[in-house]
Amino acid sequence: MSSKRPVRIALAVAMSAVLVAADAGVARGAPAPASSLYIVQLAAPPVATYVGGVSGIPATRPAPGKKIDLGSSAAKAYRTHLKSERQRTQRRAGISAAETLYEYDVAFSGYAARMSAAEADTLRRSPGVLAVSKNTVHKADTISTPEMLGLTGRGGVWQREFGGSAKAGLGVIVGVIDSGIWPENPAFAALPNPRPDQRVIDAKWRGVCQRGEETDPARNVTCNNKLIGARYFTEGTLDETNPGEFRSPRDFNGHGSHTAGTAVGGHNVDATIDSRVVGKASGMAPAARLAVYKALWDQGGGSSGSTVDLVAAINAAVADGVDVINYSISGSTSSFVDPVELAFLNAANAGVFVAASAGNSGPGASTVAHNSPWITTVAASTHDRGYEKSVTLGNGTTYQGVGQGTAVPSAPLIDSVQAGLSDAPASEVQLCYSGRLDPAKVTGKVVLCLRGGNARTDKSLAVKQAGGVGMILYNNPDNSLNADYHFVPSIHVNSAAGLAVKAYAATAGATATLSAGTQVKVRAPEMAAFSSRGPALAGNGDLLKPDITAPGVDVVAPVAPPGNLGRTWDAYSGTSMSSPHIAGLAALMISENPGWSPMWVKSAMMTTAGQTDNSGQPIQRAGAAATPLDFGAGHVRPGPAYRPGLVYDSTYPEWIRFACGSGATGAACDEYGSADPSNLNYPSIAVGDLAGQQTVTRTVKNVSKLPGVYEAKIQAPAGTTVTVTPKRFVILPGKSTSFKVTVTRTDAAIGQWTFGALTWVNKAGANGLISSDVRSPIAIRPVALAAPREVAGSGVSGSAALRVTPGFSGTLTATPAGLVPSTVNSLHLVGTEPDFDTGAPAAGPAVAKVTLTVPAGTRLARSATFDADHPDGTDLDLFAYRAGTTTLVGSSAGATAEERLTLAPGTYDIYVVLFAAAPGTSELDVKHHSWIVGDTPAGNLTATPPVQTVTRGQPVTVTAAWTGLTAGARYLGLVAYGDGTTGIGQTVMAVTA
Repeated sequence: MSSKRPVRIALAVAMSAVLVAADAGVARGAPAPASSLYIVQLAAPPVATYVGGVSGIPATRPAPGKKIDLGSSAAKAYRTHLKSERQRTQRRAGISAAETLYEYDVAFSGYAARMSAAEADTLRRSPGVLAVSKNTVHKADTISTPEMLGLTGRGGVWQREFGGSAKAGLGVIVGVIDSGIWPENPAFAALPNPRPDQRVIDAKWRGVCQRGEETDPARNVTCNNKLIGARYFTEGTLDETNPGEFRSPRDFNGHGSHTAGTAVGGHNVDATIDSRVVGKASGMAPAARLAVYKALWDQGGGSSGSTVDLVAAINAAVADGVDVINYSISGSTSSFVDPVELAFLNAANAGVFVAASAGNSGPGASTVAHNSPWITTVAASTHDRGYEKSVTLGNGTTYQGVGQGTAVPSAPLIDSVQAGLSDAPASEVQLCYSGRLDPAKVTGKVVLCLRGGNARTDKSLAVKQAGGVGMILYNNPDNSLNADYHFVPSIHVNSAAGLAVKAYAATAGATATLSAGTQVKVRAPEMAAFSSRGPALAGNGDLLKPDITAPGVDVVAPVAPPGNLGRTWDAYSGTSMSSPHIAGLAALMISENPGWSPMWVKSAMMTTAGQTDNSGQPIQRAGAAATPLDFGAGHVRPGPAYRPGLVYDSTYPEWIRFACGSGATGAACDEYGSADPSNLNYPSIAVGDLAGQQTVTRTVKNVSKLPGVYEAKIQAPAGTTVTVTPKRFVILPGKSTSFKVTVTRTDAAIGQWTFGALTWVNKAGANGLISSDVRSPIAIRPVALAAPREVAGSGVSGSAALRVTPGFSGTLTATPAGLVPSTVNSLHLVGTEPDFDTGAPAAGPAVAKVTLTVPAGTRLARSATFDADHPDGTDLDLFAYRAGTTTLVGSSAGATAEERLTLAPGTYDIYVVLFAAAPGTSELDVKHHSWIVGDTPAGNLTATPPVQTVTRGQPVTVTAAWTGLTAGARYLGLVAYGDGTTGIGQTVMAVTA
């Protein structure tokens, strides 16, 4: 319910200026001393959402189902108006043209510039400016996949819907924002001419092919009629980290080529790894066109991109005319209104379907990123293609695992910890880093290596370089098992098997024999261990995320040789790999249904998704049935998605009301209002704080060519009752109807999620024109009291109205605790540590250790760092261990310096890691903040009324007020709620004075 959302008194990025940014101005000026990169968001909306209001300039916002027309006189006039608005604010702050790096006006309204903190403060107070935010860094987060998804064969989607793979995706352009492209890969070869869709493409494509700046022409990029566009973005300066990187759209890392090939790679292409053809590969939409936007730059293994470049890439893609965007890049877990999410909001409003990766931080709860409703957020699950392999030890014991390649006859076995060079770091020896193993100890042996730190295939390469003949790779702790393409015959085993092998390897004369890998069809899909899961932090679980799952484990696709040991194909795993499956499938659906909106496409996929695996049993995660918090609506099923029958639609005004109901503030909230986030017209139903009972409304539209007679089939979440009104309806083609769903708690456990589904069954029967079932998952978390989880306040004094809803009738009490100022540790860090070993934590030049004791009886303890304390581009990570041990109890490792840990009573060693520093920074003074909040009021926070009578399900207001704070300090406290006898909840108060 809207009364329960976190209140943001000072919102970093307001909603009104949301729009698709257009072409980027690229004046590259020298930064002034003490300057940083900032993104300025104007109050004037971008072209994608402008609905009129400027004298003489008509609206430019496209009609539903239409694209932006940048060639229209209105668009040209409005872009000129936005330019004058940008210049006016720049003059006010004294920002020169040389300091302005990008100008955004299509999907986002504003610009990126270098400026001092004082100039940024001036802009924040300037008329016409909504927000000024620091630049941040984002990290990059299929041989038989088409067969598994039902695309191939006589009855498959390609043949049934398009008449063959050669037409699958005609007329559609997919934009991939990533690390670039390796254009010579045959997956991106030119399509046969003439193209039947050329007029369609020519009518909407406005992009360019930037060759690049390399002196060697071979390092630049040439486009064709498959790869029709290529751009690169360098103003975030991350291109300067790796000297070998290409200043062109060419891919160094391989991540971008892999995602592009998965989405739209050509059909039936030989995938060759180490001179061996491993299969025929196809993208999801092999006839679609490709446009690449290189905004990720190799950082010596992984790829990262800065916000200013990523927003510019989104802006350019929308302006260029793409139909689909794939974004396999990290994102916020807690906000709908950072610049990237806002740019995607306007992209979706302009008719562009956006698929984004859910993140690789699983299996922990609330790790899912990209929680906005205008984005399709994709989890990762396994493939039905497996490779079994076994290892038999000299004591006769055999362990099963996964792996490809040939057998290894009995050979001496050595644990990597015993195989290192004398001067090599022990942690890198255990993880089998290249150059750390001693050939005198390894030659002719099978080596046991621990997973973690470096890439899995780098470990087998290290074994090969040291003369080893095989590798046993083991998990500890358990994670996914991956049949990678290794450099020596290898098997990957779980923790139990690995630790048993480790114990045996310590005995004299230990040997091991590896069997040959055997390809098998395995039970699938199963949720990948790394796949991030809900409930979403943003919106407090009132929108179910992720939306859907797709294959993301051991996906074979094109890569770039420089970053992949010379390979042009390889197997990658991650939600980065699952997202382009959905992007490519969306391209197929748009090709077949060019008038469908992005939300129709999303709805069709979600309401036809499956929840069982190929054995007919529930999809699993770690040996137990997975839930909608793992996979959203389920595993994508492309076949039924073409005949969804009914779709759930939502548009820009509803998205704004959703965000405002979730706590966002700004002029857009004043214009559009707010709504209970659970009430967004979405294909899933989620209530993250059910206080007794709640009713939501949904509207469906019949997109088939036949009338339907639908009846509700209800699977109520355990411990609740669910009623639907009306329970039956008749709907004609093209018409819409609404219904209400009421969920009432009976005996469901407080604070625990419970799941069910609402399925509309077409009693008229399934046929070739309509699907029979339209399914929506239901996710419910009952609470004794629905209240804002946290309020962010500012100023030495102030107040906030907390709207709370009780799940009971009786007496509600509200008692303050705190506010207490943070204890600040000033830490001087030198260099960076991108490979912090979580299994053997240690302080070092770029790692500091802070010991923190949380006494028994503490209500709230927190450790945190903040972006505002550090230069833009700084990436800090926090890891908490039981003091004096290697037991990891919590981590916060996002892509910025904004990190936070909540701690229970105990004593902890907290490691503050400088993962990445701002360009040109070799050492940094870091501020670490900690708070211990007990039950005692500090006299600077009040909660009124302290006692009031309440009725179940009826919201009331508690006002929290603070005064007498010290300017510049950061405070933490809480308002504790009770029912007259026991505590039932709290609202955290975080105040920056």
